[in-house]
Amino acid sequence: MAIDSKLRGFDLVRMRVVDVMASGQIKERASILQSKTQKPIRFEITEGTRAAVSQWMGEPIMIGSEHLWPGRFHERLHISTRQDARIVRDWVTSIGLEPTAYGTHSMRRTKVTQIYKKTGNLRAVQLLLGHTKIDSTVRYLGGGA
Repeated sequence: MAIDSKLRGFDLVRMRVVDVMASGQIKERASILQSKTQKPIRFEITEGTRAAVSQWMGEPIMIGSEHLWPGRFHERLHISTRQDARIVRDWVTSIGLEPTAYGTHSMRRTKVTQIYKKTGNLRAVQLLLGHTKIDSTVRYLGGGA
């Protein structure tokens, strides 16, 4: 979901079930209001992600949860960004990659970098990330635009 949505970590952990699910089915597209910009960002939920989220929805922890990534304790409605970072680090390590080279923010960068490499369309990347200034997008891509 992190790669598909291109959301910042604090928006990703706050996602709700209703953001991605309707009538018992995982949506093909979702829209989330970004905390930082207060602007909506629309994104496609790919088939593989839909399958994984659908399976996740069947887990016992999800019974009655309104958050997509519920916290383990009642006072926590959703996981923290720190927990999210630990999950990403553990996942990266488990597949044999160097954890210092990957993090939650690199999940946000992955899809747009691939789109830019394939299309060269800087404006599309700007829209996908919800950037208001093209200069921010150029800096975000490492000046390689």
